[in-house]
Amino acid sequence: MKYITYIALFFSMIISAQEDPVKQDSTEVHYMYIEGDSIPVTSVELNEVLVLPNLKFKDRDARIRYIILKRKTLKVYPYAKLAAERLEALQERLDGLERKRDKKRYAKIIQNYIEEEFSAELKKLTKTEGQILVKLIHRQTGKTTFDLIKELRSGWRAFWFNSTASLFDISLKKEFSPIDEEEDYLIEDILQRAFQSERLKRQESAFEIDFYSCVNKWSPKNRN
Repeated sequence: MKYITYIALFFSMIISAQEDPVKQDSTEVHYMYIEGDSIPVTSVELNEVLVLPNLKFKDRDARIRYIILKRKTLKVYPYAKLAAERLEALQERLDGLERKRDKKRYAKIIQNYIEEEFSAELKKLTKTEGQILVKLIHRQTGKTTFDLIKELRSGWRAFWFNSTASLFDISLKKEFSPIDEEEDYLIEDILQRAFQSERLKRQESAFEIDFYSCVNKWSPKNRN
């Protein structure tokens, strides 16, 4: 599964062992000052909640397709989420290194780490799971896997990865566009339902997605 190996190499550039982030309580105490007295006020940050439509399928095949896509999406989303979380931290560390040699050495440490600890799991992905992962990486980072490899390694290596991956019908340049592709809309629907049921931990996309516009376009009744 060489095409998955290339995705694994991408993760080797953005994931490294780090200290666990400090967990922040969603309830934060503020103080109001009234005539010299401080009064504690508890504020709770509320996230916007989408009202999801009832699932409707035009036929049995469409239902089965959704179920299969759901299984694959739930499997690969955590990898894309991890990529987004680590990419920012990686870039900050690289920006803090002045010498090119130090940056290269740091990237090599990351590569060794992921090849030993993480690539075995990525290689278990199927072709379709690998392509979904590529699209979700774009959703979470705002950049294609091809562009990320190009930025972190070199343009030639990114070209070579993409050319070889294309032999397996997978494109590292693939973007996530639920308004343009029905499969991407279904993936977004799966994610939103998983977020609300807390099956997946929510992470906002790197760019705005008008979910209701996607629903209006791809709803079975609007395509008949």
